[in-house]
Amino acid sequence: MEKDAKIYIAGHRGLAGSALVRALEGAGFTNLLLRAHKELDLVDQKRTSDFFMSERPDYVFLAAGRTGGIMAAATAPAQFLYENSAIQNNVVEAAYRAGVKKLLFIGSSCVYPRDCPQPIKEEYLLTGPLEKTNDAFALAKIEGIYTCHAYNRQYGTNFIAVMPSNLYGIHDSYTEYSHVLPSLMSKLHAAKVAGNREVTLWGTGAPMREFLHTDDFADVCLLLMDQYNGPEIINVGSGEDLSIRALAELMQAVVGYDGEISWDTSKPDGSPRKVLDVSKIRSLGWKHSIGLEKGIRLTYEWYKQLYG
Repeated sequence: MEKDAKIYIAGHRGLAGSALVRALEGAGFTNLLLRAHKELDLVDQKRTSDFFMSERPDYVFLAAGRTGGIMAAATAPAQFLYENSAIQNNVVEAAYRAGVKKLLFIGSSCVYPRDCPQPIKEEYLLTGPLEKTNDAFALAKIEGIYTCHAYNRQYGTNFIAVMPSNLYGIHDSYTEYSHVLPSLMSKLHAAKVAGNREVTLWGTGAPMREFLHTDDFADVCLLLMDQYNGPEIINVGSGEDLSIRALAELMQAVVGYDGEISWDTSKPDGSPRKVLDVSKIRSLGWKHSIGLEKGIRLTYEWYKQLYG
């Protein structure tokens, strides 16, 4: 990407989008197109098309969409499916019509089957049933992948799709509807501040998950925008996983919460294990640099400044 190229980051205030802005600015890119949701609702096809035809971005990072943890995905599947599908379809179509040179679509590891072999290779996509607790979100992301592929085949565009593991870092959402890591941070911090002696968490704590700091993710997205033109999806992650129980204990130590953690086993666990095969991205010379404990500590320092 040329340093003065017009680069549109869709969803620039979110977890991944804000990290992309930091990485691009740090790398010396000077012409970033940023629009908040109230300025540009990407669910609105006409407004999206008008924006692209007016601004004519050269490159697009598609990080916008509705996200959340098990509770959010389970209670609002229609919104997850509709909003994500609409955003993806509108942005991809507008990017094609506006002559965008390259688009990077951010998917999710949840697109893979619930019980596929581990670590998860890119070719395992569509080889089995999805995890029911977030199948609406997964289906929307799968549609986004195939939308990119279809435009490449029919129109010769260069739209690539990256599948990250669970992302975490600053500018995340910290509520009971959030993904597991920020939700844990919020719950344990609140319990510490309030002096509560017990925190109850969903599930058994047995599922295994992989996590990647958003600063690492943003760096690899810039690499992929420069170096990857393959027609297939590509996994991005640490290649390392741990149990939710171990994550809770690590978070407990970082937060400094000395109460008890109990597990509500009547609540769902989600997929038993999700760790990505990252051999393809490592063949390009990339490996994550922020370890999980360091990343959590950095995130918690930011969280305390924001939430007290």
